[in-house]
Amino acid sequence: MKRRIVILALVAAAVAAAQPVPSYKTLKYPPLPQVKIPEPVEFTLSNGIRVLLLEDHELPLIRGLALVRTGNLFDPPEKRGLAQVMADVLRSGGTKAKTGDQIDEELENIAGSVEAGMDETSASISFSGLKETADQVLAVFKDVLTNPEFRQDKLDLTLTQYRSAIARRNDDASEIPARELTRILYGPDTPYGWQPEYEHLARIHREDLIAFYQRYYFPKNIMLAIYGDFTAAEMRPKLEKLLADWKVEQPPAPPFPPLTAKSAPGVYFAPKDDVTQTFFSIGHLGGTLRDPDYPALEVAANILGEGFSSRLVSRIRTQLGYAYSIGATWAANYNHPGTFRIGGSTKSMTTVETVQAIREEIDKLRTTEVTEKELDEAKQAVLNSFVFFFDSPAKTLNRVMRYEYFGYPKDFLFQYQKAITAVTRADVLRAAKEHLHPDELAIVTVGNPKEFGKPLTTLGKVTDLDLTIPEPKQEVAKSDAASLARGKQILQRAQQAMGGAEKLAAVKDATHVLELALEPAAGGFKVKQVSMYVAPDQLRQEQELPFGKITIYTDGKSGWMATPQGVQPMPAEVLKQASGVLLREPSELMLSDRDPSRTVNAVGENAIEISTANGLSVRIEFDPATGLPAREIYTEPGQNGAPAQTTDIFSDWRDVAGVKLPFKTIQQENGTKMLEMTVSEYKINSGLAAAELSKRP
Repeated sequence: MKRRIVILALVAAAVAAAQPVPSYKTLKYPPLPQVKIPEPVEFTLSNGIRVLLLEDHELPLIRGLALVRTGNLFDPPEKRGLAQVMADVLRSGGTKAKTGDQIDEELENIAGSVEAGMDETSASISFSGLKETADQVLAVFKDVLTNPEFRQDKLDLTLTQYRSAIARRNDDASEIPARELTRILYGPDTPYGWQPEYEHLARIHREDLIAFYQRYYFPKNIMLAIYGDFTAAEMRPKLEKLLADWKVEQPPAPPFPPLTAKSAPGVYFAPKDDVTQTFFSIGHLGGTLRDPDYPALEVAANILGEGFSSRLVSRIRTQLGYAYSIGATWAANYNHPGTFRIGGSTKSMTTVETVQAIREEIDKLRTTEVTEKELDEAKQAVLNSFVFFFDSPAKTLNRVMRYEYFGYPKDFLFQYQKAITAVTRADVLRAAKEHLHPDELAIVTVGNPKEFGKPLTTLGKVTDLDLTIPEPKQEVAKSDAASLARGKQILQRAQQAMGGAEKLAAVKDATHVLELALEPAAGGFKVKQVSMYVAPDQLRQEQELPFGKITIYTDGKSGWMATPQGVQPMPAEVLKQASGVLLREPSELMLSDRDPSRTVNAVGENAIEISTANGLSVRIEFDPATGLPAREIYTEPGQNGAPAQTTDIFSDWRDVAGVKLPFKTIQQENGTKMLEMTVSEYKINSGLAAAELSKRP
């Protein structure tokens, strides 16, 4: 019996093996089900907030999103980045009742979250939590939305992070072309194309964050969508009670600034010798989602460069082997023109050939109808992606909310879906002819020109891009006759407190020996330093570090630096720092009213700003009780190389040859303690000579 079963099994297997394997091409798939968008419950609270509620009882969760009609397009030109910084500190800075860290701990304990964000044309505050803790999460959301405190320490931390990002923005060559293409297409001096620099961040203060928040965060300027495990009948009165006392009024938010950009065709190049391939971004301005031809353009972009079967991938990657990564997109925006972009990378040797091949594929799309197969596959790809727009209640409600926010009809998506279905080969050709403009293309490349097979000028006239990160401009307080007179009075009081102007003027040389204890963030080790000064502009510093000795010398105009690797001319950035040290040398600094090249200006009741003709400045705040300097504030490169606001806080004042000097200094960088300096010995007028200071090791 067993033998018979085995034989039958073998026969069956042989018959099965003899049958041809079905091709994947014969597989039949049922059509995707029609997307159904549930109707949220909509109403307006008594204070003016528009609310959308969508019930979803699948999981015991409640989530929400508040959209605020504002955006970084409202940044003042001189304070670029303000909106984003405000949004970050809105959350991290906590509220009047709790710090941001306390809010973090509270939410972590109940598996909740409240986050804030900012983009070009909207701001957001979102929340999520379990059904059982919804009231607690909603209370935190309301507190963050209505009572932000914008604490200074979190503002300092955020600005430090943004300065660090500026310092590193050219590190990844692959990110440069897309960024620079945006600046070229929209214009670097418009809200659509500008980017924050150090100087803009330096102008952002806590009062700016408060003013931005107060202007745009008010009930009638907000839409609130909530979805999850609740009933609308219960949630509506709960929201009314929660937010009824927030009745701030402001004029309606202004329209977003108009787009004034003009086409800027050409070849743009940024040399980068440390890369082995060329990164590129090619494009011109596009349109909005409202454009009648948007569906056809979406299909055209898919055929051109979306997916492994697209023309650009097939030609440039598969056939020619020039590039691993390449793609195209028609990136329309809701309320202002987006961009048509092609981006990727190629071997350095084939940089010119790759761009030429891209141009050829664009021309083909504009001159010859696509195939029926290409059209069908592209339309199916676009239509099949719809399901991912609505595969969760969150995406469903957020998309409906965005349409409402930008004034689109509620059935916009279905209109778009029908339009995609109706796109023909003739539509793609016509839309490509009308909207893809080869003569308007801006071609941005980043690479090593030494490795190019053909010169980039083969493509046309080349405009060099300057990727240099501008140094921050020293902001000098405005002055008038009254503030200058008051500044001199404050300084003269300080002169008396430190021993008298004549005692200070008598200082011809000074030596101090000190120990620097660096915080973990700055290295966490100790440094012994001897600093020698000969008036008016000779400085030598010797530092004993764990890895060896470093000595610097400057006469204020040039200098040298000696390290374990040898002696070299002083780098420009080190010379600038040394010039700042000379400016802040106590006896010279306190006699700035005698130097015609310096300006002494009052910037507060007990504060002055001293600035020099060559652009250096320092703010000095004085102890109102003693008249002695309490702190000095200035800008110099921080631990990460980015310019940082440095603060020296003085204490332990002692008499040295009739001059009072601080024996302890705490140094902060953007509000964070970096090191503590303790002086063990101070000598004045010991007979130092300039020749001693300039002697090389």
